[in-house]
Amino acid sequence: MLRHEFQPGRLVAGTFLTLAGIIYIGDAGDAWETPWFVVIPIVTGGLCLAAAVALTTRGIRRRRSSRTTPKVHPPTPDRAPNSNPDTPH
Repeated sequence: MLRHEFQPGRLVAGTFLTLAGIIYIGDAGDAWETPWFVVIPIVTGGLCLAAAVALTTRGIRRRRSSRTTPKVHPPTPDRAPNSNPDTPH
């Protein structure tokens, strides 16, 4: 199984959206009564928090990568030895 990069922003967003789904399922199953407007702040607050976490994670990773590896530009490809633009082909 291939491993992927851990993304905490998506984890936070998924947690809040799962919480909103659980609230709606509980309301639909008559486990409790939830007003319709309760989920809106949960979803918007969760998405804003997820964005803040993602931006913080991106900043930390960018800072760590610039400290550990120097920025090296890839070499420009050399022209073929016989490719002089002034000589006719």
